[in-house]
Amino acid sequence: MINKIAPSIQEALSAISDGSTILIGGFGTAGNPNELINALIEQGARDLTVVNNNAGNAEAGLAALLKTGRVRKIICSYPRQVDSYVFDELYRSGKIELELVPQGNLVERLRAAGAGIGAFYTPIGFGTEMAKNTDGSPKETRIIHGKPHVLEYPIYGDVALIKAEKGDRWGNLVYRKAARNFGPVMATAAKYTVATVHEIVDLGVLDPETIVTPGIFVSKIVKIDHVATAAGDFKKSKDAA
Repeated sequence: MINKIAPSIQEALSAISDGSTILIGGFGTAGNPNELINALIEQGARDLTVVNNNAGNAEAGLAALLKTGRVRKIICSYPRQVDSYVFDELYRSGKIELELVPQGNLVERLRAAGAGIGAFYTPIGFGTEMAKNTDGSPKETRIIHGKPHVLEYPIYGDVALIKAEKGDRWGNLVYRKAARNFGPVMATAAKYTVATVHEIVDLGVLDPETIVTPGIFVSKIVKIDHVATAAGDFKKSKDAA
């Protein structure tokens, strides 16, 4: 019987090893799998390569992972923000490597990994620093339909950590609004995907037409509680009054 429900986050992440490439969902603070990130910090894997849209906020979630010093390299689109001081300090002191990737390219490189595409050409980045490899050498270019393109390669993950809203024991997932962001494409690009969900439902409850990530791309799911928000607490207190 297929049952991908993990009894704990720690058990779900037990297979992560040193040197892994970890794909972490989230766009800014929307859809961040913070519970999985915190468990990864406790798990202790090091020398990691992390792929995310940005490089963490303040000292929570991804920023907390970076602060441990166990991330060797980060691949992202927006490394610097108002509260990205953890990444800023690490980068300025030479303690973390950065591969800056335009957001459209980041998504397509992940999608290409999941779709089995060996490489693809894109006009994004041509004539800029983005058209160079991390070692400074130029990337391959080609003129297609009279327009210059740059050759880009897929980003494969050993593990993807994502946040969904609901799931079943087969691993089928649905998401909540903007929290969906990178989760679906990262699930297809990784060898092993762990998803947190707020609700686990019986098989057949999820309408097949609404399932965004089929269970074939999911290795483990873990149920977590909703975190109370200031707005929610205010509403409860108002209703009680």
